[in-house]
Parts: sequence; structure tokens; C-alpha cells
Amino acid sequence: MKLYLIRHGESVGNLEGKIQGSMDFPLSDLGKKQVDLISAYCKEIKLDYIYSSDLSRAHETAKKIGAATNLEVETWDKIREVYLGPLQGLTRDEIKEKYPITIKKSIITSGITGTESEKELTERCRVVLEQLKQAYSNESVALVSHGGFISILLMYIMAGDNWPSFHRPFVIGNTSVTLIEWPNGEEQPYLHYTNRTAHLDSLEAEQHAKKGIL
Repeated sequence: MKLYLIRHGESVGNLEGKIQGSMDFPLSDLGKKQVDLISAYCKEIKLDYIYSSDLSRAHETAKKIGAATNLEVETWDKIREVYLGPLQGLTRDEIKEKYPITIKKSIITSGITGTESEKELTERCRVVLEQLKQAYSNESVALVSHGGFISILLMYIMAGDNWPSFHRPFVIGNTSVTLIEWPNGEEQPYLHYTNRTAHLDSLEAEQHAKKGIL
């Protein structure tokens, strides 16, 4: 199985600097441009199936990719963003002020009351991978999801249940693509690349030109 992990385009929440968690925010104007570019990029990838988080910023992204690749999009709540309870809708500075534990500890694994637990996240990752491997051993599948969940899923793939014990080093940019493969149904995966955003180069050049940099 080839597994493509694609983050949604920039959302209004991203633009406003808010920690979104499972709050629902639409794509920003820049996010819509990013989605057009990732959709064109995905035409060059041989995808067999597309699954999307049920949050609109991911689902809007997935629907555009589906239209470009002539594939139906299946909504899957198991790949939605981490639920962050009382932290949702706040900026990082506001969170650090209200919850000092987050100054030295990741928001996702802070253990703050009302947030999704490490155990719950581990179970979500386990279910997602087990179901995908059982159903699509020789196919290419795209999951259109979120930065937090994608980074945790990568950690789970590498470290299993012990993932919370390790530093999460992954940068997952808006509409970035990460590719993992289990060739011929093998148990051990291969990580081809993470956070690929070459499809955004033309957009970044356009933005710099507007600012007078080029």
C-alpha cells in the first residue's frame, strides 16, 4: 500500500493564528489557491481512494482533489484533527498564559483536562492503520487530514504505542504531501518523503512578487 498523507489548505483559523483542534473553520483565500495547486499535483499521482476528515477545511481540500482525479471522497472521522477542548480557538500565546505546562510540553500531549488523551489518539492511529492495511494492501490511498494528526500517525507508524515518549520532529505544512509505502504487503514501511510542497512554488513566487521582493 502507498499511503499519501495530505494536509488541508490554509484555513481562516490558521490565518488568525488560532489553535483549531476539532473546531470547524473554512479555507482562507490563500488556502483555496493552495488547494487548486495540490489538486493539479494529485493528477500526476495514481490514487485509487481518497479519505477525508469530516472537518470542512480538510473536506473542501479533498473534494477538489477528488474532482481533479475523478475519485469519490469518503469522509472518515477517525482522521480528524486532535480534540483540544479548552485550548481550541485560542492563540498559542493565550494558551501559554492560561496553561503554563504548554511552555515546555506539547499542546497535544499536555494532558490538560478536556483534551484528547494519548491513549485515545493511539487507538485512533491503530484503527486507521489496521483498516487501511486490511482493505488496501496493493492500492494507493490518500488521507486528507490535519497537521497534528498526520504528525502523530507518523510517530505511531515508527514507534507504535510508545510514540508519546519521543519528540515529534515533523513539520507538516498546508497542502503538504507525505508518502509512506508498505510494498507487497510487507509489515515494515518505507518513508519516501515528508512535507513535500513543491507544488506551491509558483504561488510563493507570486506572493513574493506582490511584496516587491522579486
